[in-house]
Amino acid sequence: MSRRCELTGKGVLTGNNVSHAHNKTRRRYLPNLQNVSLLSETLGISIRVRVATSAVRTVEHIGGLDTFLLKSRNIHLSPNMRRLKKRVKEAQSAA
Repeated sequence: MSRRCELTGKGVLTGNNVSHAHNKTRRRYLPNLQNVSLLSETLGISIRVRVATSAVRTVEHIGGLDTFLLKSRNIHLSPNMRRLKKRVKEAQSAA
């Protein structure tokens, strides 16, 4: 399982630890990933995803998982979320 948010694509960043003597050693900045259940109102199902906490706040701010998926670009989404986005589009166009 990769350390990447399924909704925003946020991943691991790298940088340096810098000591008082200004010695530099490489380090990794890991995203704060959580397993959460998000509700798709259009499909009427709950989806379990591994997302960053910032993505959870963004989804709530925008108005739900469905609107977030429809507004987001496919390059940031995981393959599972791209399939879900397609299902949501089809369900909304059918209704």
